[in-house]
Parts: sequence; C-alpha cells; structure tokens
Amino acid sequence: MRRRTLLQAALAGGAGGLLSGSAVPVSAQQTGPVAGPLPSPLAPGAAPPAADDEAGWAAVAAAYPARLQTGIINLEYGAFGQMPLAIQAAYERYTAKVNQEGATFVRRDFVGYYQTLRQRIAAMVHADAGEIVITRNATESLQAVIGGYARLKPGDAILMSDHDYDSARMAASWLERRRGVTVISIDLPHPATHQSLIDAYDQALAAHPTVRLMLLTHLSHRDGLRQPVREIVAMARRRGVDVVVDSAQAWGQGPVDVHGDGVDFAVFNLHKWIGAPLGVGALYIRKDRIADIEPFMGEEPSERDPILGRVHTGMANFAAQMAAIDALDFHQALGTPIVGARLRHLRDLWALPARDLAKIEVLTPDDPRLCAGMSSFRVKGQTTPAANAALAARLVEKHGLFTVVRTGLAGGACLRVTPGFSTTPDDMAKLVEALKEV
Repeated sequence: MRRRTLLQAALAGGAGGLLSGSAVPVSAQQTGPVAGPLPSPLAPGAAPPAADDEAGWAAVAAAYPARLQTGIINLEYGAFGQMPLAIQAAYERYTAKVNQEGATFVRRDFVGYYQTLRQRIAAMVHADAGEIVITRNATESLQAVIGGYARLKPGDAILMSDHDYDSARMAASWLERRRGVTVISIDLPHPATHQSLIDAYDQALAAHPTVRLMLLTHLSHRDGLRQPVREIVAMARRRGVDVVVDSAQAWGQGPVDVHGDGVDFAVFNLHKWIGAPLGVGALYIRKDRIADIEPFMGEEPSERDPILGRVHTGMANFAAQMAAIDALDFHQALGTPIVGARLRHLRDLWALPARDLAKIEVLTPDDPRLCAGMSSFRVKGQTTPAANAALAARLVEKHGLFTVVRTGLAGGACLRVTPGFSTTPDDMAKLVEALKEV
C-alpha cells in the first residue's frame, strides 16, 4: 500500500490501514471517550452571563490564561484564540498519552476520537459527519477545495473580492495558470450595506457571465465585515455559480448553518473562536457535491467515505484533534450566541465612540448583520501600510494597546481590533482615549 493519510483506511475501509499486522477490529463508527468531566467555563448550575455582566465574564476569563503582566493589552485575538486552561491541560494529557502509547493507540483507538470530532463539528454547523473532513487549518481546507474544483474549463472565470483571504486568492490565481481560467477581482462597496454587498456580487456576475466559481469570505480577516452569505449564495446559484465560503473567522463568533444557508463548500478553523489547540481545521463539502472536488493529487477515495480523499494532511497532531472535542464542549457550555453577543458588546464599546472622532474612520458597519467582535479603523486619509504600522507601534509603545495592521483592501491599509474573552470595558475605554490623541 502506498503512503496515505494515516487514518483514511481505518475510517473508510474498516480500520485496515491503522491495524496493519493486528487482528483487533475497530469499527469506523466507534467514538472516543473524553477522560474526566466535560470542561466548562461556568460554575455548576450557573447560567451563561449576559453580554454586559462584567462579574460573570470575569469568571469566564478566569478559565483562560492570565492576562499579560508586561503592560500590554492584547487586542489581537483574531490571529488565534487562547486555549482555556482546561483545554490546555487536556491537550497535555493527550500528548502524553499519544507519546506513551505510540502506534498501539493511534492504529487501534484514535479513529474513535476522529469520528467523534467529525460528528461534533457537523452537528454544530448543521451538516452530516460524512460531509466533514478534519484538516490542519482553514488555509489547507481552502487550498484543497479551490485547487480540486473540477468543473472549470479554459475560458471559465473565478470571481473574488478584496476581502478574501490571501491564500484563497493565490489558489484562484494558481488555477488561472493551471486550468486556463480567468480570475476577476472586485472591490466591495465602502461603506457597505446589506443590500449593496448583494448587489455588488450580482452586478459582477451579470457583467461576467463566464464565472463558474466564486470565493466568499463570511467574515473578513481584514476589516471584520460579515457578508450576507445566504442571500449571496442563493443569488449565485440562480446564475449557475458555485461558491466557496470561508468561515474561518465567522464560526464561533456567530452561528453557521451550511444546510440552511444553501452552502456547498465551506472551511473552518477550531483554533480561532472554538478554543482548540493550534492546528485543527475542517472542510465541509455537501454530500452530493463531493465528486465535483478532485481527489487530492491522485488519492484513491473510498466509496464509503469519499470526502476523506479530498485532503491529504499526512501525519496529524492527534492530541490536538482529541483536545478539540473538549474545546467544543467548553465553547458550547457558553453557546455561540452568548459568545457572539459578548464580543459584539466589547466591539461597540470602542467602535461606536470612535466613529464620532473627527480623525478616525471605522471601516466596519454597525449593522449587526454585517459585524461581529472584530472591526477595523484607520486615521482618515492615512491608507498606506507604513502609516498604519507607525500608528500600531505608537499604540503599543505609548498606550500598551496591541493591534495588527491589515492590508489588501481597495481603500487601503487599516488596523484591526479584536477583543477576546479576557478583554474588559476598561481596555476598550483606553483604546478610545488613545484614539482621541491621534
């Protein structure tokens, strides 16, 4: 047997790949138990706190690593979310278990954990487990689904926007060279409204009838703009256009319903807002569309579980995937709506006052349909990466506020602000005061 993803034979073919040389059968439907009580940020019997319940959120924050003692306030939780302490401890236990038991565990028992993780992700995004494959991150998922999209021929076109993730845009450009297709990029309207975003894609598709595939970022990593996914996907489908939805930043900040939104292809991260260890993502392909994504580099997919052949990660971080199950338990103890409301509350504490400042431009709309906890700003007229990098340096050096520069938007560079579970209203007030001095 040629080298394949370690789990694929076990998951799709009766565990033969993991049990080479072993007579012990392992069912593909086996589930892996999670040791100990389910982790939770809440005291027994306690209800999740309201968005502005500071005592309640202080108790939640205590379940996470302590704030930095360097005087720096982290307002860049968009890169990745810190693991709760209980998840970090579980990850360390699982790492020790994998290291101690080695292949005897991985080849016989890990498949149950993998299947459990697939089932849990599927339930949360309203999919079927057979439509989910675990990856290392959303970037790997994007590259697999874009690069493997099989319904393109020379002369067809791919549509993307200035808000799409760089790796997705690069994958589309790679198809331009590989498949002889045209890549069309549009600039989304600013300031954006719910209808203007729908209209922008509708007008672009009307102007370019050869488009067959479209990239759609659910929540932009550049400025925090949330797209009306359901409406745009439905509009594209009426024109015969397939859509790849990037929900890497959206999932966990808000609910995701792939079946309800009519989504055929979507990607996710579990180390953003779910709280899993770094290196766990997922790819969703609607069951009746799996055949439209080519097997990865000649992979031989199983008829029983064909989505597994669409990604080939190789050796995975088994302990991280095991701990991701605990992270889902932890996240769901609060619930995505509660998490989203808290992050949006913190966002409004700085973005709404900043919008009234004469020198500050807040890029992200205040419409709750179009924003979440992540938002961006810049000094009016200061659109270069250098100017925004200088402002970021000033904020951290003078005020102890750590933000990040984002580039790629048609309107220019900006600074992104992303609160997290340990962020307080005082942190947001300090940001507003710092912006008043700009």
